[in-house]
Amino acid sequence: QVQLVESGGGLVQTGGSLKLSCVASGITFSRAAMAWFRQAPGKEREAVATITRSGSPTYYEHSVTGRFIISRDNAKNTLYLQMFNLELEDTAIYYCAALYSGSYYYTSTREQEYDDWGQGTQVTVSS
Repeated sequence: QVQLVESGGGLVQTGGSLKLSCVASGITFSRAAMAWFRQAPGKEREAVATITRSGSPTYYEHSVTGRFIISRDNAKNTLYLQMFNLELEDTAIYYCAALYSGSYYYTSTREQEYDDWGQGTQVTVSS
C-alpha cells in the first residue's frame, strides 16, 4: 500500500521558516519524480517545486524561487521542502506527490501526471 505522509506544517509569522517532510512507503522512492503542490483557499492547486529522481535538476514556481528549497533523501524515502521568509500568500495546504512515468530526469508541474498523493499539511502564515 502506497503512503505519502507529510508533516512539518504549522502556524508561523511572516518572515519565518518551516521545513516540510514527506515520508514515502510502499513505493520505490528512488524511481519516483517528486513534487510539492499547494492549494490555497478558493484557488486551484499549483506546483510549488519539483525534483527529479536523482535530485537534480529542480523546478520552482516563480513566487517561491529563492525562498524555498526542495530536496530528497532516497536512503530515507523522504522528500523535503525548506521554506524561508514565508509570506501571507504562502498560506495553503501543501501536498507531496509522486510521479513514476517518464525518463530519469523528467518531472512535471501538471498534477494530473502524478500518481500518488499525500493527505496534505496545513501551512498558515500570519502577520
